[in-house]
Amino acid sequence: MTKFSANLGFLWADLPLTDAIHAAKAAGFDAVECHWPYETLAEDVKAALDASGLVMLGLNTRRGNVDNGENGLSALPDRITDARAAIDEALHYAVAINAHAIHVMAGFAQGAAAHATFVANLRFACDAAAPHGIKILIEPLNRYDAAGYFLQTTDQAKDIIAEVAKPNIALMFDCYHVQLMEGDLTHRLTALLPIIGHIQFASVPDRGAPDWGETNYSYLFEIIARLGYRAPLGAEYKPKGPTEQTLAWLRNHPQ
Repeated sequence: MTKFSANLGFLWADLPLTDAIHAAKAAGFDAVECHWPYETLAEDVKAALDASGLVMLGLNTRRGNVDNGENGLSALPDRITDARAAIDEALHYAVAINAHAIHVMAGFAQGAAAHATFVANLRFACDAAAPHGIKILIEPLNRYDAAGYFLQTTDQAKDIIAEVAKPNIALMFDCYHVQLMEGDLTHRLTALLPIIGHIQFASVPDRGAPDWGETNYSYLFEIIARLGYRAPLGAEYKPKGPTEQTLAWLRNHPQ
């Protein structure tokens, strides 16, 4: 049976994070994940998770100065101190709420110096997270939503994961981003399964609910199950209207 996680960065984004956790449970999700939970006290999130019986699969490092257009810090050669502070902050929060993973955001950068910086910061993150059993994730983002983002393809991510060479680093395979940049989702999922730490999805090309668009998720969910992937799949889509009105795909999925 396929399990699903609600990404509370998009789903029930109009609710306080603690209320969104309970809403996800009521809707039938098996887990939750989030983007940047830092404005909510970790102990409050932990209490909501405990009360609901859900686990928090992951969270992101801060983007940096959003007003200046930053979208991650860890590949920026002149922001190493800030990047590692963001990693430490994310790790402290993840430990407090028993989150399983941290997505370390690369940011807008390019070139050899950015690559070396990202690798060094990822090694730092992996070493810090390892004693807590927390996984470090990296995620390619598509050029339409995040033009100039350092990490854009799964091939690039695969090479970085090999170079970092730590047992607790993995790929966040977001079907939406990968379809827009590379396509061929079934073959890529099959080939990359050994390094995948989390899978997310949304309709393509509009990033809406997964029951329409150019990607047949009913088929893809079956493929993922056949591959033996058993962790919850992350619903990271932008609802058009109230979240509850976009969950027909979840209610209709075979249980």
